Amino acid sequence: MLTLDRKKTSALPYSVLNNSIKETFAAIDRFEWQVVDEILQMRENQIYREAGYKTFEEYCQAELSAWGGYRRINQLLGAKKVIDAADKLSEHIKNERQARPLLRLVKEPEKLKAAVAIALEENPSPSESDFAAAANKVLPRPPRKKIQEPLVPKTNKVKVTSPTHPRYEEEGTIETDAPNALQQIVIWADGTRELVNNTDLDASTVPLAPERTYPSQYVEAIAQLKQQHQQELERLEQELRIGLQAEATAKAEQQVQEQLTALQNLFQQNKEENIQLQQRLDELEELRQLEFENQQLKQRIQELENAVQQRPAQEWGNTLTKQATKALNKQVKPALDQTIDLRSLALEPPKENAQECLRLMGIALGNLASAMNNTQALQAAALILGSEPTPIAIAYRVEQLQLLPQAVSDIRAVLSKPGCTWQDYLSVAQEYELIKQDYLVELTSQEIELITTQGKRTLNWHN
Repeated sequence: MLTLDRKKTSALPYSVLNNSIKETFAAIDRFEWQVVDEILQMRENQIYREAGYKTFEEYCQAELSAWGGYRRINQLLGAKKVIDAADKLSEHIKNERQARPLLRLVKEPEKLKAAVAIALEENPSPSESDFAAAANKVLPRPPRKKIQEPLVPKTNKVKVTSPTHPRYEEEGTIETDAPNALQQIVIWADGTRELVNNTDLDASTVPLAPERTYPSQYVEAIAQLKQQHQQELERLEQELRIGLQAEATAKAEQQVQEQLTALQNLFQQNKEENIQLQQRLDELEELRQLEFENQQLKQRIQELENAVQQRPAQEWGNTLTKQATKALNKQVKPALDQTIDLRSLALEPPKENAQECLRLMGIALGNLASAMNNTQALQAAALILGSEPTPIAIAYRVEQLQLLPQAVSDIRAVLSKPGCTWQDYLSVAQEYELIKQDYLVELTSQEIELITTQGKRTLNWHN
């Protein structure tokens, strides 16, 4: 390719100038195919939207109008389809002009290849006309219809049939072609001309509008434009369908997410309510248990009151009252302060009501030892009560001894019944098994003998 300076008037040799001209046209053809690839990238990836264009056509008309705009771009895209369909024979198609006659064969690639082969047979370097002739041989065009003569005769009478028209039932003539397919130019008898709608005229007298025809050089272009328009519509419909599906999917996912969130909230609410109900049930169960224990305590108190009322007055003669216990504690405390050894009292107790006095003294010593933290009093209380010298052991022993009066009373009540059996005795004695040695000391010899006799009888019976 040469760059010529117009100021120089010296002529170049023919061969040099001819080769430069051919190289220039070849370069134009190469750049033309290159721009087709770039145009496809712009359209398929919708890169034109980055510049604010809504459609590809709008981009072409705005940015590429100097090179033919949208019409020229469609021609290049059509040529690209021809090149793709021709496959290996595409190298013989140099530019868009040569591909244009073959565009109508794109949907039938075999016929298109056959047309290219025929053009090559007739001319190794076929031109646009060669490709057009070859395409016509492979797929002849239908014969063109003759252009119809104007349907409007020189004189054509019409009549107004619409009652709302001012010239209702008047007749006029049409002496010129209609400006459009919906109206007619009518000349009335008074010579005036008026534009009348076809709907106001007698339908049988209204001439049909002639079919619009186009020059042959525009027929292929119009067909190509229609095809491109149809493809663009299909693409837009596909994009719209995909967009609607994506929107519907997103909306459905949002609804599902909202439902899941609502279910999770409901589940959490139910869980909290269940926890509150369980707490309430536990509280009710505790109340029920307390009520049951309260009833047992009331029953036990009633039994104790009945036992006190039924017990003879003389049996209480040897039992110290609370006042006596307090008085004894007051007497024991000064004695402890003077470090009195109580071992001799435990080894040689008083002969009158000795056991009861010793137990009460041991209880008093245990209380004083806890209050005063006196080790000697603690050892003395343990010796008297018969337990380990620890506060816990003494407290446990005191609790046992506090049951002693009731144990003696219950056992004597059973033994005093006529026909008392060993099972009757055991039903009561099992409750006081831990203080058995203590309550046996309180019983009389006759009562102990009765218990022994019943036990032997039961043992012999089993044997």
